[in-house]
Amino acid sequence: MVRSPWKIFGIWLLVVVALVGVVAPFIWIVGVSLKYQIQILMAQFPFDPTWFNYREVLFGKSSEFLLNARNSLIVALISTACVLVVGTLAAYSLSWRRWSPLFSSVFLAWTLIFNIIPPITLVGPWFLIFRELGLYNTLFGLTLTHIVINLPMTIWLMMTAFGNIPRELEQAAIIDGCRRTTAFRRVLLPLTTPGLIASGLLAFVFSWSEFGIALNLTATETMTIPVAIANYAGQYEIRHGEMAAASVLSAVPAIILMFVGQKFIVRGLTAGAVK
Repeated sequence: MVRSPWKIFGIWLLVVVALVGVVAPFIWIVGVSLKYQIQILMAQFPFDPTWFNYREVLFGKSSEFLLNARNSLIVALISTACVLVVGTLAAYSLSWRRWSPLFSSVFLAWTLIFNIIPPITLVGPWFLIFRELGLYNTLFGLTLTHIVINLPMTIWLMMTAFGNIPRELEQAAIIDGCRRTTAFRRVLLPLTTPGLIASGLLAFVFSWSEFGIALNLTATETMTIPVAIANYAGQYEIRHGEMAAASVLSAVPAIILMFVGQKFIVRGLTAGAVK
């Protein structure tokens, strides 16, 4: 099939426009992070770059960015690990074990509906429950909420991963003397590596950048990075430079992970699309 030059030009034009739309805001934020406050307010360009904002964010006396980063890292790592364990076992059970079709359909429909519901609508009930249980303003409570909101996505991705594995592999392993648990651990699980990596990366990034729930369920000592960035906008002053520098620093881990695992994410999301 031969495409006309105008059609090819139109496709590349759309790609360039989409790329500019994604990259341009980040480049603008990086530029703001390298300016003094007075340069930002005067919209000075060109300007002499400075690392002042990054020093203030990382080492300033009033800055708690490193504490916020530690909180975000703890919540993201623990919630991702729990989501992968629970989601993988649930997906394996639903895909390979004998469940009633009605039960499977209702369960998957509920996970899909729950994933559609905006998480912010659940903050009110969570706040009341956590306050009564003593989990308000704790990393443990915030981790539980991130597990809940990321689990449906993980179950669906891992079900796709298990659905692409021939069932004969498990049967052959059992015939060779393996138990089901051994066959799952040594035969099936390694074959789902792309799905595991894709699910883990997406769950980590979503947890790392989650704002609405963390804003309502944390305070100063348990504040995560997105909430800390929002706090640079005070009642009487907006510290644009420090806010931009913190935003750039917070984006670095997610960008690195997405570049490293992008092929696994694409493979995990598109698995089963073509037979």
